[in-house]
Amino acid sequence: MKQHYQLLIGCLIITAVGCSSAPSTPPSRYSQQHDSIPSRVPTAEELIEPEPRFEPPSRQGNRSYTLFGNTWHILESSENYVEEGIASWYGVKFHGHLTSNGETYDMYAMSAAHKTLPLPTYVRVTNLENQKSVVVRVNDRGPFHSNRIIDLSYVAAYKLGMLQSGTARVRVEALQPNSDNAALATTPPIQYQAVAQFYIQVHAGSDLSRLRAEAERLQSLYQVPATTQKNNGLYRVVLGPLAEPQSNELLLQLRKAGYPGAFRVPVPSPDQVGQQP
Repeated sequence: MKQHYQLLIGCLIITAVGCSSAPSTPPSRYSQQHDSIPSRVPTAEELIEPEPRFEPPSRQGNRSYTLFGNTWHILESSENYVEEGIASWYGVKFHGHLTSNGETYDMYAMSAAHKTLPLPTYVRVTNLENQKSVVVRVNDRGPFHSNRIIDLSYVAAYKLGMLQSGTARVRVEALQPNSDNAALATTPPIQYQAVAQFYIQVHAGSDLSRLRAEAERLQSLYQVPATTQKNNGLYRVVLGPLAEPQSNELLLQLRKAGYPGAFRVPVPSPDQVGQQP
């Protein structure tokens, strides 16, 4: 019996040593497991779109590559490129990390990721659901979901009005600069009427720490951007920005959830530099 007991103890020791020496999962280069929305909305300056200009191909990110069992071949030219499909966006998780062409991803810059367009390429992206459009500079690879064609920066998604849904059906058109560095689209750009957006104010007060904690809670609960903003010497918690239909829906939810005093505030247009809602 004693021999059996000693043998059992020996096996347990070997098992424990084996477990402790097993290789652990390598840490991710990202600080977050899941992507998230930043704590503030873009400024008027950050909403300015880049002007397409001639740039030589990046030294990195312009060779065929294999990922997740699939191989992608880079297009020789972006000329006449037009495609429709689903767009997504990426934010805080990737902010400050290197893009595929060796630059640093800035979620407040008008940029995008594409699987096969040459880096860099300027494209016009039009949200086919609300007809808003934006010019972005493609400097990264992705998105690697079979049903998506482009991954937009946070500020570009903000301007296209697709933050709440996370994805949108879009048209992507490559832009070609001429010798004077003026933007010439593969098809003439269409001028669209801007769609009104709103914040929803939920709280106001002087205790900034408490209001910030409440903003984080509401952002996690309703999965929409939530921020604190100065207002006449105090601070307020606002959700959004959201298009009018989404803001109406969320406002009803908030009032039913115990926020009877919640109300909408119009978002200032991009040309209202320095103004707060």
